Amino acid sequence: MMKAGKYLMMLLVVLATVSCKHQNKQFILNEGVVWTTEYHIKYEASADLNDSIQQLFKDIDESASAFNKQSRITLINDNKSDEADAFIVKLYNKALEVNSASGGLYDPTVMPLVNAWGFGYKSGELPTQAQIDSILQFVGLEHTSLQGNRIVKDDPRVQFDFSSIAKGMACDEVAAMLERNGVENYMVEIGGEVVTRGVNPTGQQWHVSIDMPEPDGSNGAQHSSALVITLDGQAVATSGNYRKYKESGGKKLSHIVNPKTGGSETSNLLSVSIVAPDCMSADAWATACMALGEEKTKAMMEGNDKLGVMTISVDAHGNFIIWSNKRFADLVVE
Repeated sequence: MMKAGKYLMMLLVVLATVSCKHQNKQFILNEGVVWTTEYHIKYEASADLNDSIQQLFKDIDESASAFNKQSRITLINDNKSDEADAFIVKLYNKALEVNSASGGLYDPTVMPLVNAWGFGYKSGELPTQAQIDSILQFVGLEHTSLQGNRIVKDDPRVQFDFSSIAKGMACDEVAAMLERNGVENYMVEIGGEVVTRGVNPTGQQWHVSIDMPEPDGSNGAQHSSALVITLDGQAVATSGNYRKYKESGGKKLSHIVNPKTGGSETSNLLSVSIVAPDCMSADAWATACMALGEEKTKAMMEGNDKLGVMTISVDAHGNFIIWSNKRFADLVVE
């Protein structure tokens, strides 16, 4: 009888401790600006994890930012080192995967072309066709290989720009850090790229709004929703040519550069949103589909049951046209 009473008392203490820990959990919001874009991270935890989030941002910037002159990727681009750290290995392998699956239309070695068009860390006169043709000779992941932790280039002029998937990786890395700290319910959003798990503060699935492209003359701060989707344990990323562009000779030049032609993409496709198991994949595929264009994206993604895809294009009369495959449509909130 004494033993039974003792065990009962121990059980009550354990249950009380678990209950107390659960009661101490609350939803915390960390937000600010990183890499010139806003971030909002909401999670249920018993302690504020902002210090860990900031450390991750710092580590990723020092690894993968081509705009950071002391970063690891800058050293590789400048041929001062060939050593890749864990972040760059992840970025390179994901880029290789999507590059192969997209027929080469996702390629992080477009950095010299991005610079030539004035969307990188250099600016100046727009490139001539002869200059583009010259640069294309050393653009392409086939000019590189990953050997252990070394990135080997067959031409020293090859340079990497992982900015199209670095935010996606940052979302994934923050999510992984939260989970290591026992967080089960969270939403990580960096510049419109989103990863979620579990439920929101109201106990419902997380709802994510997909932006409608902005009208000409917008200052970039306006947002209107095209639709809302639910996400749990998945990620969504959007790539578009309606916010980041420049004008020349009355034409809009998109920051999306086609690694095959070397040209700044101009088409009726305004944005592509991708739902994927991880944000780095979503990011890469959104960029690849912008280069693919509307019709090729539809043909490739119509029956895809792993990636949810939504495109927003504009017709000859300026009307928006929204298309999605079934994988994406199943997530839309009615």
